[in-house]
Amino acid sequence: MSILKASSSSEAISLENNYGAHNYHPLPVVLNKGDGVFVWDIEGNKYYDFLSAYSAVNQGHCHPKIIQALQNQAEVLTLTSRAFHNNVLGPYEEYITKLFGYDKILPMNTGVEGGETANKIARKWGYLKKGIKKNKARIVFAKGNFWGRTLAAISTSDDPLSYEGFGPYMPGYDLIPYNNLDALEEILKEDPNICAFMVEPIQGEAGVIVPNDGYLSGVRSLCDKYNVLFIADEVQTGIGRTGKLLATDYELARPDILILGKALSGGVFPVSAVLADNDVMMCIGPGEHGSTFGGNPLACAVAHAALEVVVNENLIEKAFDLGNIFRAKLNSYIKNSKVVKLVRGKGLLNAILINDAIDSKTAWEICLKLRDNGLLAKPTHGNIIRFAPPLVISESQLIDCVNIITKTLSNFEN
Repeated sequence: MSILKASSSSEAISLENNYGAHNYHPLPVVLNKGDGVFVWDIEGNKYYDFLSAYSAVNQGHCHPKIIQALQNQAEVLTLTSRAFHNNVLGPYEEYITKLFGYDKILPMNTGVEGGETANKIARKWGYLKKGIKKNKARIVFAKGNFWGRTLAAISTSDDPLSYEGFGPYMPGYDLIPYNNLDALEEILKEDPNICAFMVEPIQGEAGVIVPNDGYLSGVRSLCDKYNVLFIADEVQTGIGRTGKLLATDYELARPDILILGKALSGGVFPVSAVLADNDVMMCIGPGEHGSTFGGNPLACAVAHAALEVVVNENLIEKAFDLGNIFRAKLNSYIKNSKVVKLVRGKGLLNAILINDAIDSKTAWEICLKLRDNGLLAKPTHGNIIRFAPPLVISESQLIDCVNIITKTLSNFEN
């Protein structure tokens, strides 16, 4: 049986507009093939992928080792649910817990499921271990956070586009400014019912906001001081993207609960994970949380292979080195630029701030021109363009991309 596919970009876009919900505004390019750092559209045009599916494709498109693991497992067993054991879950759990240094993993499917899971574990810990009274537990988040589209996730958001029109919102959440240790200590000091602080080490969707040095270690210290769990949302920043295995590794700020997703499968399959030590994770018992697909054999095989690729191909060190080169070259360009105000990031998670209003179309127009010049990127928050290529990119390819970016930007300088 053959799967029907659109034969032209215009046909594909028309079909999506006619039959799909209008909850996304994609760049007008229709892709039908990916390999490493490259993607191709239906008409055969070749592009550098500088979004990596929001950092889900760290290992490059269709990495042969990950695809082989998918194919091999798909031929024998794909799903058992957690009603029964399978022979792939345990070895995967051992590998990932040892790699990241935790006692236990709770496997899920999507990043937002990981966030929900972390919230539930933290609340349960608050009642069982901290002694918070029933239904009084609170979790603190940083303004500018993004961890998904569920009701819990939007209840923690300060972005009207995410939450307006979807109330009433879930209680038990507080917001404080990001990158502000004084604000964190103030709220932790005032409210003994706080069980956790959940934060992105670098805020991705907010525009690659990098906190001050010492912020994450300060978060760790304050959480220890006030007996509060530190939850790190590393769905976008984790697994080598920032030049460390985890972004929290830059400051040795080990979280109590770690959330992973996206690159955990190399973009091949929806896989997420929550990791914690026994005193936290074992607060959840049988029947209290789970997922039909979480921990399925196919996901475990894919995730195991995806992590091995990152480690064995030295993608973490590569991201660190190439990220420094990328920022140095763009910083050199913007010294005389009227279009770009700032370059920021760590590793190969970077962004440029366009010198225009947030509601301007300049960043969008730049991305359209980048597409025309053979590189795909997407604006976030109006006037910010995120650059996050697959970590398998070579130095020569990176330099080629820098040239495409600076050439494109130069067209907007006048």
